[in-house]
Amino acid sequence: MEGNTYPYQLKKKLADFQSLDLNHSISESKLYYNFESLKKQGLIALEQVLHEDNRPDKQMFTITEKGRAAFPDKIYYVFENAKNIGDMVVGLANLKYVDPNKVLIILEKQLAKHMAHWEAIISFDREKYMVGEIEGLRGLLGDFTEDLHQHTTTYLNRIIQYVKEYNN
Repeated sequence: MEGNTYPYQLKKKLADFQSLDLNHSISESKLYYNFESLKKQGLIALEQVLHEDNRPDKQMFTITEKGRAAFPDKIYYVFENAKNIGDMVVGLANLKYVDPNKVLIILEKQLAKHMAHWEAIISFDREKYMVGEIEGLRGLLGDFTEDLHQHTTTYLNRIIQYVKEYNN
């Protein structure tokens, strides 16, 4: 959205976020794959090829008008399909390109879905299913699940607050 780039240059810009990317989902090969996918969709276009001695050619890409129009929907998609808090980082970094109120609606739905899932978990009859050899896992799994729930709930609320403050 802010100028021409090539995949490796974007990878270098994202290097600071690598430590936050615990799933290592931002790999160079994924960036090249996504650039190719975006190009096939007509969302970006090859702007120029830079030739350097003893170096591979660099394909510089630019966003198309179709890409600019589609970008907000791509960001909303990130929030709607996030499986965890880390999946929302790209969306949060690009709030200036979307309607924060729409993001808040999506996040509040995510929180409601998480809370409904938690209700199903706590109503599960562990004693009926966790017997015999796996009975000892009950406490471990229960603690892990509760910690994960608390973490997710806390950070979803913090993200909602962040977007509200960003909106003001």
